[in-house]
Order: sequence, then structure tokens, then C-alpha cells
Amino acid sequence: MCMDANAMQWANAWISHKTPAAGKVGFMYMLAGGTDASNTDPYATAPTTSNHWVKTGPHVMVVGGDAAFYDSYPKSPDPDTTQPYVMWAGTPYQHLMAPVR
Repeated sequence: MCMDANAMQWANAWISHKTPAAGKVGFMYMLAGGTDASNTDPYATAPTTSNHWVKTGPHVMVVGGDAAFYDSYPKSPDPDTTQPYVMWAGTPYQHLMAPVR
């Protein structure tokens, strides 16, 4: 995973269970894909019947955007991961996931 400085600040806030700074849009990418994760619970460590586990391939992420930015994209708990979608919608850590082919 690679990221710019704003994305690193966002990731540190997430890892520390703190609210990310407002107004600092960041960019990350995982061109080898990512580990499977919950699409609804930023802190889930394993799949359950209710945490909407997703498998992601290569993708880029836009983090730290205003809420209105994410309103343009699907926020389904069970997204089509071949299309851009919002992960962790409605949390301070919501971010855009965009597949790369």
C-alpha cells in the first residue's frame, strides 16, 4: 500500500480510533489488492453474518473528502467491488474505493 501525507494522517487516525482531520483529502493505492475486510465495520477482524465482508482486488482510495463527495457513489453494505463504491459509509472513515484493472 502506498499513500500521500494526507492519507497517512487519515490512516493514523483510523488506526488510533480518532477522527481524521477535516479538509485533508488523501490518495492511496493497493495495486496488489487488499486483504479482505468488513465494508461496514472499520475495526472488524474477521467475517461475521452481519459485517458485510468484501474481497477487493487492485484499487485506489480517496480518503478525507467532504461527505457530499461520497454521496455521488454507491454506499451499499454489499457493494459491487468491480465498480467504485464507498467503504465504511456513514463513519468518520468512509472513503472511496475504485477498482483498477
